[in-house]
Amino acid sequence: MGVEINRLLDVVIRENASDLHVAVGRPPVIRLHGDLRPLNLPPLTADDTVAMMKSITSERHQQELAERGGADFGFAYSEAARFRVSIFRERSHVGMVLRQIPSRLLTFEQIGLPPVVKDLCLRPRGLVLVTGPTGSGKTTTLATMLDFINNETGRHIITVEDPIEYYHQHKKSLVTQREVGNDVPNFEEAIWRALRMDPDVILVGEMRNIETISAAITAAETGHLVFATLHTTGAAATVDRIIDAFPVNAQNQIRAQLSVTLEAVISQALCAKIDGTGRVAAFEIMFCTPAVANLIREAKTFRIPSFIQTGANQGMILLDDFLFNLWAQKLISFNEMLQHCQDPEAVQTKVREFTEELKRQQGKRK
Repeated sequence: MGVEINRLLDVVIRENASDLHVAVGRPPVIRLHGDLRPLNLPPLTADDTVAMMKSITSERHQQELAERGGADFGFAYSEAARFRVSIFRERSHVGMVLRQIPSRLLTFEQIGLPPVVKDLCLRPRGLVLVTGPTGSGKTTTLATMLDFINNETGRHIITVEDPIEYYHQHKKSLVTQREVGNDVPNFEEAIWRALRMDPDVILVGEMRNIETISAAITAAETGHLVFATLHTTGAAATVDRIIDAFPVNAQNQIRAQLSVTLEAVISQALCAKIDGTGRVAAFEIMFCTPAVANLIREAKTFRIPSFIQTGANQGMILLDDFLFNLWAQKLISFNEMLQHCQDPEAVQTKVREFTEELKRQQGKRK
């Protein structure tokens, strides 16, 4: 069965699929440009999926699967690619999802990240959050930002990940990568230990709980540049999620800390291109200006979107405006834009106004 999983991984790499799904009772399925596509193979049996799982899973992770019902780890497939693997039990069977991790680090231009974000990477301290749903490209964006720091500055970069996805070579900077479960027991402890390792930049793969959030904010407060991810969409929702994670009696203090430490929120979504050739990223970018910091302190985060709109000259942009621009450039479809936007009614109004203005211009030319 080792050959079988190799065959499937070869297909994933050849087709440049993002994920491979392995489940009992149906053929293997790949995700290509955002859509699930079954492979032309027989449905998998329970023995098939167990054999596939064992062929790529260490004894320790098999034990974790048996005891906890699931495990996550990184897996290198020869020199061809790396995968982030999630193994799990469902209806008493073993299932797997393998996500392909691009083998090379991408540039700002390749992922469409606005150049203004480069300035963030060179700041001496503060908290930078990269947010979005699962599969929106957060890890790739962070890897690109860290690679920029690594190429441009001589800093000590410490990453805490579960699992490590992109491997960073030492360039101008020194890069220490620690994997939760292998090198350190959890995110919170990894951050506290990182503070004793003479860090300049700390990447927290995911802020999963109140302890990790507190540790990340403290690291930013004590003079380090901290990058972290959250599964939220939009700057206002991200700030609310962090504050709501804390007990009510601690929320004012967290608002005050965030207003001082937060540098920026980058929220993103991955959209299918209209020509079917792949996907394109849409971004929301909020910098924590004095006005935004004031909104956070005063618990008026609902006003953040309007401040992002008025901050366009500073490089800020709303996700919905970025999506609208992609649609206007004919890069994504109308439905794809609506699927990812936060205020569909406002976007549809903007589309109507844009279309009417286009008709007026065409009428003048005639």
